[in-house]
Amino acid sequence: MRVLFLVQGEGRGHLTQALSLAQILTIAGHEVVGALVGVTAERSVPAFFSEKFSAPITPIFSPGLVYNAGTNELEPTRTTIRAIRSIRPFWRSLKQVRDHIETKRPDVVVNFYEMLGGLTYAFLRPSVPMICIAHQYFAFHSNFQRPKGQWFYRQAFKFNTRLTCFGAKELLALSFDKQADEPSQRIRVVPPLLRQEITAMKPTSGDFLLAYVTQPGLKIELAKAHQEHPAVSMHGFHSGVSVPDEVTDETLTYHAIDGKRFLEFMARCKAIVTTAGFESVCEAAYLGKPALMIPQPNHFEQSCNAIDGQRAGVGVAADRFDLDKLLSYLPQYDSQVSERFRAWHAQGYFLFLAALNRATTPKSKSSGGFFLTRVRHLLRS
Repeated sequence: MRVLFLVQGEGRGHLTQALSLAQILTIAGHEVVGALVGVTAERSVPAFFSEKFSAPITPIFSPGLVYNAGTNELEPTRTTIRAIRSIRPFWRSLKQVRDHIETKRPDVVVNFYEMLGGLTYAFLRPSVPMICIAHQYFAFHSNFQRPKGQWFYRQAFKFNTRLTCFGAKELLALSFDKQADEPSQRIRVVPPLLRQEITAMKPTSGDFLLAYVTQPGLKIELAKAHQEHPAVSMHGFHSGVSVPDEVTDETLTYHAIDGKRFLEFMARCKAIVTTAGFESVCEAAYLGKPALMIPQPNHFEQSCNAIDGQRAGVGVAADRFDLDKLLSYLPQYDSQVSERFRAWHAQGYFLFLAALNRATTPKSKSSGGFFLTRVRHLLRS
């Protein structure tokens, strides 16, 4: 089977999921013929992906999300304005995606939450079947956990998610745990896609807390938490640190961002403090590390992840760096959660291959013909 990837280049989650599926397909004897990666003028294809992805990579312009430079808050209004202003180059990108698919002629296209994929299939109708993979598709599941209120952000999130999956035969919804499929919504619930670098690790029980600090405000909160609990050993990876190790005192050390080194620390820590990105929380769960999940401000998806992760028992949700909340949660953490998570993850190899086989079966019908029907449901709660 020949497979072409379409990957959203925002953040690292969808890119690492693509790397993981490529590993599964290679083991199964299939061929990944390439990846189309959505980029912007400010954001190119990350080195960690280009260095490890063995097939050809084609960067294609795709409007990205806009964050506040000072607070790192997601700004929906500016994101929408940016997308409207980019309509002409965006249309060129759609035609580029269509032409690439028709030239490569893969057996199936796998879309990792890239809007270019859904809109190309909506308007230009490539002849190759497509399936979509992302945790975000769980938003259409009846057991979806969401925060109260935030109506505007919820509608914007679901609208954007719909735009990524027009024409898809199936939506593979990545989930913390096993849930029933919902064929009426085209949803198949599947395990998280984790890199072999994670699954090959042998975690140990450490005595320190690990923090991944991406927001300026979180570093201030970390320093405050350290002052209140000076005896608690903490290590923080922060984008503002330029040296490998910046020792503050005996129990607090900052480190420059380094993906490989961060994973090594994660395997040895007692617990992790992070934003509520699905990928990072799943990595911690696989290694048996409870997480304090702090969603980025205005980031509806991460707010949902935090609630759902708390439901699944992988950690506790908070709206700030609440060290007291994490420390009180640790004695309640069930170590069996990680074992169940690993067992669920192990089913992924067969579930993903089965989905690809279904997509390429001639009798399977594409949902592309239902475009107008789906449009009427875009803003449905």
